[in-house]
Formats: sequence, C-alpha cells, structure tokens
Amino acid sequence: MSEATQEPERTQVEALWELFKAKGEPDIRERLILHYSPLVKYVAGRVGAGLPRSVDQNDLASYGLFGLIDAIDKFEPDRGFKFETYAINRIKGAILDELRALDWVPRSVRSRARRIETGMAELEHRLQRTPTEEELASHVDMAIDELRDSLAEIGRSGMAALDELVSSDSQTSMGEMIADPGGISPEMAFQAEETRRGLVDAINRLPQRERLVVTLYYYEGMTLAEIGEVLGVTESRVCQIHAKTMMSLRNRLGDPAWG
Repeated sequence: MSEATQEPERTQVEALWELFKAKGEPDIRERLILHYSPLVKYVAGRVGAGLPRSVDQNDLASYGLFGLIDAIDKFEPDRGFKFETYAINRIKGAILDELRALDWVPRSVRSRARRIETGMAELEHRLQRTPTEEELASHVDMAIDELRDSLAEIGRSGMAALDELVSSDSQTSMGEMIADPGGISPEMAFQAEETRRGLVDAINRLPQRERLVVTLYYYEGMTLAEIGEVLGVTESRVCQIHAKTMMSLRNRLGDPAWG
C-alpha cells in the first residue's frame, strides 16, 4: 500500500477517534472495533502458537475481542501513544486472563514452575548472575533434560511471559513497561517509570543469547520459530530459553540486591 493511500485512511481513523472520544457513539465504536479487529487475530495466533491443540483459536480470539473493546474505551489519543501497541498488550492480557481463569494448566506444571523459579531466585541472589542450566538443574535436583522439558512446558503454558504482572502488588505488566505506558494512570506514572528503568537494566544484564531472545520476541515481534532460525536451534529450545529468562527477569526486579 502506497503512502498516498495510507494517508487518507489514517486521517479517517483519526477522525473516528475524535468523534468517539467527543460523543462516545456506539456506531463509531463499532467502526473502530472493525478497523482494529485484525489485531485480535494476530495476537490470538501468536499466543495460540505455543498452546496445546485442544485450545481453540476462535476461543482465544473471542477472549481477545474483549481486550480490544477495553482498549478502545480507555485509550487517550491526546497522549500521543500508538494505539496498536497499547491494544496488543490489552488483547494479550485479556486472553491470558481468561486462560488463567479456566486454569487449564496442569497442577504438575504449576508445581514444577514454582520449584524452578524458587531455585532460580536462590541461585541468582547467591551468584548475582543468571545461573547456567546445569547449575539450576543441580540446585533443583533435576536432570538437565527434565529441566529443559519442564521449561518448554512452562513456556508453552504462558506462565512465563512479560504479560505477567511485574510483582504481586502491581497491576502493571512487564510487557506494558517495555512497549507503551499509555494505559497507565497518572498516579502510577512515577512507579511505572521506575519499574521500566529496572526492567531495562535487568534485560541489559542478561547473557547475550537470553537478551537476544527477549529483544526479538518483544521488540521485533518475531515468533519463537523465527527466533529459532536466527539462533540455529529448535523452537522448543527457544521456548526453554524464553521461560528461564522470564523467571530471571521477575527475580531481578523483585530482588533489591540487583538494584
């Protein structure tokens, strides 16, 4: 699509936003939902790529639609942030919230996730660096293959992602911290900025491969399979690296020793 074609479309969408925010008319809202609906399909496809086949893509899209509607209702165009980035976080959050509510993740996976993340936190606090998989496996009394299989399962379950809350007492996700602070209320602005700085610092301290996975997945929008091609490893291996990295980031953000 040429820039000449894109410009009128962009102007029309801006006009819709102005009308909707001024009058809040349902028909304008529906036109915005229709315009941005491809975002729902995109996010649902990305979230669903690592989930079991029993999870229906249409269900994910239905959950995500509520996130899109919420994003349209709460978005403030005057703040100068890009709606697509803000909406993607809301859509993804709505999908993950519904998956958590359904509690489809087996208890065994949740149990192993807690065991591994606790072990990761203990080692990172002691070593002041990201432990190797061999060190982590030894610490949690698992064979290396068992650890990797568990990390892949945790990664596919969506339990380790930047969409998870930064901490138990925060209502802001790490994904929002990276991508766009547009949805954060004014009273949370200072906390959000501090958290964002801490997250950037934590990412910068990651080993090179882990840092690359985070950058390609969350900044460049690449799939785990595409990242695997870049790194020359399988998609399952990237899933393992991603899950371990997310645990590391949460631990570092919650540990004052890393400040």
